[in-house]
Amino acid sequence: MSTQTWKVLVFSHRPEVREAIVNAVGRRPAPDLGRVDYVEVGTVADVLYHVDSGAIDLAILDGEAQPTGGMGLSRQLKNEITNCPPIVIAVRRKDDRWLATWSQADAVIVHPLDPLAAAETVAEVLRSGAPVPR
Repeated sequence: MSTQTWKVLVFSHRPEVREAIVNAVGRRPAPDLGRVDYVEVGTVADVLYHVDSGAIDLAILDGEAQPTGGMGLSRQLKNEITNCPPIVIAVRRKDDRWLATWSQADAVIVHPLDPLAAAETVAEVLRSGAPVPR
């Protein structure tokens, strides 16, 4: 069991969506990964600040966020940030998965969030592409 900590940014303009994501993924998405500490943000400026700082291991972006959605923001981050952390997009409809692909996201979770599926998705992304945790 790992004792390291991962920094996961959760972005939505709606606090209840951020809370749902944090609750679904949990503080320890897999026993081998260690603990997750969340940085919850509600604005694009905050996302850019934290991701650009290099302190984020994974970003989970709300695809329905307003006025800037997580999919467009994901594409922007992937194209503009050197060593961009992996990104997971939360979408409302399974049919929106193709948009998440366009956004260059590393994975997709679908509302209503299934805690087992959300935790497994985040764990897989962390294992496959994230930098060494702090």
